Amino acid sequence: MLRAGIVGLPNVGKSTLFNALVANAKATAANFPFCTIEPNVGVVAVPDERLEVLAKISNSAEIIPTRVEFVDIAGLVKGASQGEGLGNQFLANIREVDAIVHVVRCFENDDIIHVSGSVDPIRDIEVINLELALADLAQVEKRLDRARKQARGNKELQVEVDALEKVLPILNEGQPARQVELTEEEEAALKPLGLLTYKPIIYAANVSEDDLATGNAWVEQVRELAAKENAQVVVVSAQVESELIELPPEERQDFLESLGVTEGGLQSLIRATYELLGLRTYFTTGPKETRAWTIKAGMLAPQAAGVIHTDFERGFIRAETVAYQDLVATGSMAAAKEKGLVRSEGKDYTVQEGDVMLFRFNV
Repeated sequence: MLRAGIVGLPNVGKSTLFNALVANAKATAANFPFCTIEPNVGVVAVPDERLEVLAKISNSAEIIPTRVEFVDIAGLVKGASQGEGLGNQFLANIREVDAIVHVVRCFENDDIIHVSGSVDPIRDIEVINLELALADLAQVEKRLDRARKQARGNKELQVEVDALEKVLPILNEGQPARQVELTEEEEAALKPLGLLTYKPIIYAANVSEDDLATGNAWVEQVRELAAKENAQVVVVSAQVESELIELPPEERQDFLESLGVTEGGLQSLIRATYELLGLRTYFTTGPKETRAWTIKAGMLAPQAAGVIHTDFERGFIRAETVAYQDLVATGSMAAAKEKGLVRSEGKDYTVQEGDVMLFRFNV
């Protein structure tokens, strides 16, 4: 399961957001820095309306959505790359995730202390990004010296040297490594380093209840900065989300509509995180269950089958495949077959988003 780490300065709403994400999480949300020390981990379902539709077609007894793991990482502060505020421990936690959700405070509240004394999302983002870049810089400099020496007797290591030399000047400027264009070989060479600033990022602009529908001037600032980084922005309200989970399910939609929105920001955040990680969904459906399966974009049919069980990949024969839209339009698998919409795909087939699949394999 792929993991997204929730990061940000202390008291920006990370733990409150995390609690709302997993609903049952036990993360402590309190009004002082370093409330979260050990990272809390929660697994959340990726919302997908297609599951309900397929389950009705197949009369499924159970629906199983795909999931993403979120890690609530303690608040970073200026100097974290030098160990300030338990920074080394927190940076190590970030290194273990696949993507970063950077929570940025975009609300005013005198009752919630800001570590810098005022609300300034751009300053806050730059503090975090600089600390991550400094941590990466130290790692890249150390590795580059060694790689240059090793490359003298091993030309294959020259790819890593080239990649490190591309990344170094960007990090020296305090900018994220993801701004550098790397070849696939260079990316593979740098992967073992787990560079913090090369991880894909989403900025979660945390606003007050009143600004959830429209955003505010701070949100616009975050959007401008994110556009320069080619990053995404999702507007959320930790306050609203914490209230939502206290309401009965039947009352939640009315509450959201009273705020001028159709869904909570967390739904958008979960979807955006899923897409950010380059993930795709295919489905299996039948009387027993309708289930969403997670694959990487570009996976071939045997690899997709292997997500269910390694035996499926080893003994793969073919995949009976129908597009979600075609199955819904015809109303049943039998009707889709009659119209020639169910295809028999072989080992070279690239699985598409929303494919409904049945694998044939030898044991």
